[in-house]
Amino acid sequence: MARWQPETTQRLVIAAVDLFTEQGYDATTVAQIAERAGVTKSTFFRHFSDKRELLVAGQESLSRLLTEGIAEAPADASPLDAVAAGLERASSAMGPANRELGPRLRAAIAASTELQERDALKSVGLAAAMTAALLARGVPDPTAHLAAELGVLAFKRGYAQWSEGDRDDSRGLAHHALAALQELRTATASLG
Repeated sequence: MARWQPETTQRLVIAAVDLFTEQGYDATTVAQIAERAGVTKSTFFRHFSDKRELLVAGQESLSRLLTEGIAEAPADASPLDAVAAGLERASSAMGPANRELGPRLRAAIAASTELQERDALKSVGLAAAMTAALLARGVPDPTAHLAAELGVLAFKRGYAQWSEGDRDDSRGLAHHALAALQELRTATASLG
């Protein structure tokens, strides 16, 4: 097996998701993931502390992109407009590989309580990052928390629509995430 190859992290994630989908999370070993990805177990552990961590690969980058977009939104942007800027920035980093992985990843998460818990923690982390970015803009605490939670929900809904949608639809993730945010904005107005 090769000691180092480009895109090792991505190959490990894809191998893990495929194995989780094929045989279940509990039945999948780190050795199987490494073998499927064409690396050694020690290479796996240079990238991830355990197989649960594969689910949050890229979370730091995603959080950074979301917060950069929020921070760079115009000064007069509303909290949700700032979140929209974060969603646009983060969506720009998602390409065809992310789109292809989506349905398989959701299936693997749906089949494992442990992965569902890890996915929930990922959402909490993304919301915390967006909340901090909104607070840094001077948005009041409750408003920042609510806007961030809506941003996470919009991102997840948009990603699901984009990754499970028609492959001939050339609109990117940003289109779907922003449409989901608009739907949520409308829904919150009807709460009274």
